[in-house]
Amino acid sequence: MQWGSATLAFYGIGAAAVATSVAALRKRLELSQAKHPSLSGHARIARRLARFVRFYEYDAQRFFCSDGATHDIAARRRAGFNQLSQIYRTRFAETIHATAEAAESLSDLQFTAAYRVPFQYRRMVRAHLPSASFVQASHGVMLTDLDGNRSYDLTGSYGVNLLGYDFYKATIDRGAARVRELGPVLGSYHPVIAENAKMLKEISGLDEVSFHMSGTEAVMQAVRLARYHTCRSDVVRFCGAYHGWWDDVQPGIGNPTATRQTYTLTEMSERALRVLRKRRNIACVLVNPLQALHPNISPPSDSALIDSGPGVHFDKARYGAWLKKLRAICSERSIVLIFDEVFVGFRLAKGGAQEYFGVRADLVTYGKTLGGGLPVGVVCGRRDLMKRYRDDHPADICLARGTFNSHPYVMAAMSEFLHALKTPQIDALYRDLDEVWNARTHMLNARLAAADLPVRVANLSSIWTVCYTRPSRYHWMLQYYLRAEGLLLSWIGTGRLIFSLNYSDADFAAVVDRFVAAADAMQRDGWWWHNPALTDRTIKRMVLKEIIGERWARLRRAVFGNGQRPA
Repeated sequence: MQWGSATLAFYGIGAAAVATSVAALRKRLELSQAKHPSLSGHARIARRLARFVRFYEYDAQRFFCSDGATHDIAARRRAGFNQLSQIYRTRFAETIHATAEAAESLSDLQFTAAYRVPFQYRRMVRAHLPSASFVQASHGVMLTDLDGNRSYDLTGSYGVNLLGYDFYKATIDRGAARVRELGPVLGSYHPVIAENAKMLKEISGLDEVSFHMSGTEAVMQAVRLARYHTCRSDVVRFCGAYHGWWDDVQPGIGNPTATRQTYTLTEMSERALRVLRKRRNIACVLVNPLQALHPNISPPSDSALIDSGPGVHFDKARYGAWLKKLRAICSERSIVLIFDEVFVGFRLAKGGAQEYFGVRADLVTYGKTLGGGLPVGVVCGRRDLMKRYRDDHPADICLARGTFNSHPYVMAAMSEFLHALKTPQIDALYRDLDEVWNARTHMLNARLAAADLPVRVANLSSIWTVCYTRPSRYHWMLQYYLRAEGLLLSWIGTGRLIFSLNYSDADFAAVVDRFVAAADAMQRDGWWWHNPALTDRTIKRMVLKEIIGERWARLRRAVFGNGQRPA
């Protein structure tokens, strides 16, 4: 009888262990299913594969026919490339020289120069189409480089430039005059900070405000507060979204260390909502509303444009419905919903994405344009989430400080920006904002279609990305033709165009003319030669075969030396 009881107990323990294992496996499977099937959705795999890829490059001949183009097409491309190179070296000579000289000391310039195009083409492009990263003046919607060339600005200063450079120069000047008597006194506050906090509470609809030195810092603090108040550790971000460069929110390529408390889930997915419902240790969910333009896709960049690129389409109603579902789940599970509006804040609407999509967050982060042209990060949140200490546990605190938080000059420039938002002139810019920029998108696309050019644009208000209608390995060349036509892009190229709201109809018409001229020149030079057998799938297979072949060649050289087997 004793043996029978022991046996039953043994089997009972085993059954419990099996049940626990099955439950754990089920949770793990649900988590895996909630991840996006791309490499961006699987950070650890992406990191491992990144180490597998070794550098190789195309020589002067292969550079022009890496897609299997005919000899005649390669010759046209070479001639166009040489002509473009001559334009760059004569028109941008001083700017190129200053950039090259500064790059010896500035690691940022070295990085951006290396990642403007797919790495196989890097050396050839850097040798003949060198980057020119210096400008000396801004006026209206144009920037002037060191050679005196005036170009239409499509960089938007990474989102800072919402209302025009002249506007921000004025806010900085007026702000500096307001606090000049105090100067750069830190720790104590200038009275302007109180009115800023009041205006931000009205805009965000939230209870309290904290100031930081950058958008990345603001997101760091928002996540820290969520963890502190929920007593949970895990963070949910969505595939492709950018929330700054710090470890927890950049778990894949670009982060030297692995992250174990971050889930990267598929946006707009019921499986992701299921994970939120069932996991008990999720502190917060981060949403970057910019992803509405390209859900689950990393920020587009020409350096990764090896084929026609991802399809992009903004559906406001669908994305808004997703955010409402997400809001409901977070409320149900006491998960903190954070809107990261560092990039899109004030660009979609005065009240940001909360107003634009009709969804309220628990914490909202702002940056960029809010500083009136100066660096800043801001967290707005519910009162219970913004508190940094516990009344009943005085040693349990949530620290967040920075020497330059609430710098008087930043606060004064911010005040000028916030007061300007209330003026009739700025109201006019926001009036029918979507209609204006959607109509401009349609105008450019109609011109491109009429010219039978394989390129289109998609937009989220005044934020645009360039899309391609035909498979090609050379779409990244468009950025250089655009630059030659006097359209200034950021270092990531055609992946993101950012317009300031002060673009007049005449300004925009000039941009359309130049854009179409650049695309037409690129087509004439043969870069968009089309082979029916060349599809996005065959291009990716071609590149994969090259990568594996280079890896294998290196292994053979390491084992046999010079690729030769021993006698």
